Amino acid sequence: MAQGKKPLVVVTRRLPDSVEMRMRELFDARLNADDTPMSQGQLVEAAKAADVIVPTVTDHIDRSVLSQSGDRLRLIANFGNGVDNIDVASAVQRGITVTNTPGVLTEDTADMTMALILAVPRRLVEGANVLVGAADWTGWSPTWMLGHRIWGKRLGIVGMGRIGQAVARRAQAFGLKIHYHNRRRVAPRIEEELHATYWESLDQMLMRMDIISVNCPHTPATYHLLSARRLKLIRPEAYVVNTARGEVIDENALARLIESDEVAGAGLDVFEREPAVSPKLVKLAKTGKVVLLPHLGSATLEGRVDMGDKVIVNIKTFMDGHRPPDRVLPSML
Repeated sequence: MAQGKKPLVVVTRRLPDSVEMRMRELFDARLNADDTPMSQGQLVEAAKAADVIVPTVTDHIDRSVLSQSGDRLRLIANFGNGVDNIDVASAVQRGITVTNTPGVLTEDTADMTMALILAVPRRLVEGANVLVGAADWTGWSPTWMLGHRIWGKRLGIVGMGRIGQAVARRAQAFGLKIHYHNRRRVAPRIEEELHATYWESLDQMLMRMDIISVNCPHTPATYHLLSARRLKLIRPEAYVVNTARGEVIDENALARLIESDEVAGAGLDVFEREPAVSPKLVKLAKTGKVVLLPHLGSATLEGRVDMGDKVIVNIKTFMDGHRPPDRVLPSML
């Protein structure tokens, strides 16, 4: 890139107005005004022409795209924390830096996780639908629409990073007992603060929990971490909540177990083949056993603006010749 020339930055999806305005000021920004997801062919063309690509979770920057990238492409500034949509190892091999936006979505995702932890056992969606359905509500009854108390129940958190810890803090206020499984045990001060019990064995934890919250990233190591075998360990009275990535759970196996009453229910904000949603899960949602949300975990204006600000800082820092603050390396995954 010539000295003083603005870098060509291809943004794959529409971002908040304030973020796009700032990008136009700082860069030669090629924006996606109609917000239509880019095809693999369009991503290849972007990789050939751009200095920087700003992808999102809907864009798969895999080996086939990267193998056709031009000499200009030096940075993939992901608009999101998870980078499972990017072949980071291939990018690094080609001398392309990858960044993400950690930390800014922690509280928003934890809020949504807590909402699902409440919604499923307390049958909130079922109850709300009664008032907008075809039949009139006949009034309160002592035995109608009974859910389950969450106070005093055991919450098993799979993945005790920033989001897992934020979920634990919220869950404490609702009287849940905190348990967790993580790749590495957290610091003693965090365990003490959260009154959290560590389980080295995920299998052993799953067998004893009332609610399981998936809050780990999707990596090759966590694909189907909650496999059909592990899901069968869950108690019939327990619920599963996932606001992380759909690929962490064997979705078909979970649906079968809920359908046969071997698992009580689930609250899911993410799906294995997103944006496709399993018809089995949709059917279960109609019966009230499952609550489904369209990937709303990070969907706050404040969060998306913060993400955009981080992307801009990463690009600006990189283009100024410095190491971007949120660089992602294969060893981190």
